[in-house]
Amino acid sequence: MFKAIFTNSFGILFSRVLGFLRDMLTASALGANIYSDIFFVAFKLPNLFRRIFAEGAFTQVFIPAYAHSKHKGVFGANIFLLFLSIILTLTLLVNILPSLATEVIAVGFDAAAIELAAPYVAINFWYLPLIFAVTFLSAMLQYKRHFATTAFSTALLNISLIAALYLSQDKSQSEIVYYLSFGVVIGGILQLVAHLAALHHLGLFKPLVGGLKYLRGKAVYIKNETQKFKKQFFPAMWGNSTPQVSAFLDTFLASFLASGSISYLYYGNRIFQLPLAIFAIATSIALFPSIARYIKNNDEQKARAYMQRAFWFLAYLLSASTIGGYILSYEIIWLLFERGSFGANDTLVTASVLQMYMIGLLPLGLQKLFLLWLYANEQQLSAAKIATYSLLFYTFSALALITPMGASGLALAGTISGFAGFGMTVKAFGVKNFYAIVASKKALYLLGGLVVLTVLLLLFKDFIATII
Repeated sequence: MFKAIFTNSFGILFSRVLGFLRDMLTASALGANIYSDIFFVAFKLPNLFRRIFAEGAFTQVFIPAYAHSKHKGVFGANIFLLFLSIILTLTLLVNILPSLATEVIAVGFDAAAIELAAPYVAINFWYLPLIFAVTFLSAMLQYKRHFATTAFSTALLNISLIAALYLSQDKSQSEIVYYLSFGVVIGGILQLVAHLAALHHLGLFKPLVGGLKYLRGKAVYIKNETQKFKKQFFPAMWGNSTPQVSAFLDTFLASFLASGSISYLYYGNRIFQLPLAIFAIATSIALFPSIARYIKNNDEQKARAYMQRAFWFLAYLLSASTIGGYILSYEIIWLLFERGSFGANDTLVTASVLQMYMIGLLPLGLQKLFLLWLYANEQQLSAAKIATYSLLFYTFSALALITPMGASGLALAGTISGFAGFGMTVKAFGVKNFYAIVASKKALYLLGGLVVLTVLLLLFKDFIATII
């Protein structure tokens, strides 16, 4: 278990370090203004779909269905072509009507801003079909317990964007955004090539190519499997997408605030996503095939043992990350972003946004763990209901907090939604089952350790204040 987790974590960490370097260069080149907002808006929608697919929904439904299929190649080919055709159609529509797509993403933009952003939205959207193909291939690799390629491949996107920033030095801000947009598409192509190479190395091309070859003749044999997949996929997608939909609504609502608000939310969320990704998401990806296998074999005892080990692993790491991120929020933003066009006031606002995000790290991270149990037991509909109620919590909280707190209020609304979703997920998992996990001496060790960590970080913060 831990070998797979650490493989995922290290790959994600490597990618995120490059991502922070990319963000530092972006902040220096664009700052927090209309052009940075435009780029983040243009990349928001395809990135939203990437997170919905890559961080759970597709894999959590595809792997069990692929494992049970009697015609794996044909089934895989059918699912691939079905989804790719829908995504390509959507991409073409966005490229034909880019202004309309931009209005949907950022309603608060005025006509001039929409006109500026529309070409970039059209370019960035080509990342979506590329990343779906990557996600499909990564699911096949995970079926073979191969995680490294997917974990490390996101670094290729960041490398592409860093190269775009390097090549666009001394260009105007509008030209920089063009370079970044094409960098996104090139990054998607590089990720696809890496996954194709891994698929070839593991000998998985043969069933896929054979499936494409015999799809028309054998499609009737997978009709029921395909229908079952569709029935399970859409609730799973909705269940996995709440944080991403909330982030999308962040952009929508922040477009009504002062210029730069979208960028503050982006930079704060990027830091928040680091511990969430390298700990919670990496653990859930690594754990799911094993949990699903144990439950399929009616061995719930082993599945619960895996859950318990993963719970305390995440509880310690996410709690420590929460306290560190909250106490040192200003110092983190100052160190990473305050240079060039990103000024001292931008640091203050972004640090406040980061604090509101960090409060929700623990419940959001642990929720991903307990959702695995629901998906492994094919309770996608329950997960979808939880996601719907969580989104309602976010919407009401955001509308209540946006006026008094601005961008920080939107971040806090996401945290409130996270707590609500975690509570409902625990109820679906079983309160008694949850209590059996947390009723341990490890809880006392955790509380004691957090008290000591808090004191040390406050002393460290005072020390840093004498330097900054």
